Amino acid sequence: MKVLMVVLTALSLGTAAAAMPGGPTPEDPIAAQLFPPEAVMQHQKRIHLTDAQRRSITGAISSLQARVLEIQWAMQDEQQKLVELLGPSQVDEAAAVAQAGRVMELERQVKQAHLGALIRIKNLLTREQQTQLRALQSRADGGK
Repeated sequence: MKVLMVVLTALSLGTAAAAMPGGPTPEDPIAAQLFPPEAVMQHQKRIHLTDAQRRSITGAISSLQARVLEIQWAMQDEQQKLVELLGPSQVDEAAAVAQAGRVMELERQVKQAHLGALIRIKNLLTREQQTQLRALQSRADGGK
């Protein structure tokens, strides 16, 4: 469960903010350029999403989920090693910092996989669909 929380936290940072309710925030210019799968799904009829696009987006999301699950397993192992290093009253700082680096590298991989999926989704949409989706998201946000 802790690993899931770490992954959810990692996904909620940076580019993943685009997937949060209400869409991207003005503080996140990267997320503002991308489209969360939830928004594409919600507005698929309005933006005239094709069956081929839907299948490709579903594939991108499935690939992301598989990759994140794989990383979660590794992250759980690396986090447990870090917990063990932090347990003694005197901590080997160099070892703990190195182990934390391994955990952070896995977190980076999760973020990178998420960003890649969001880019693939954007690239699957036509310019017109992207324009329509931005307008629909802006209306949903109250014109922000």
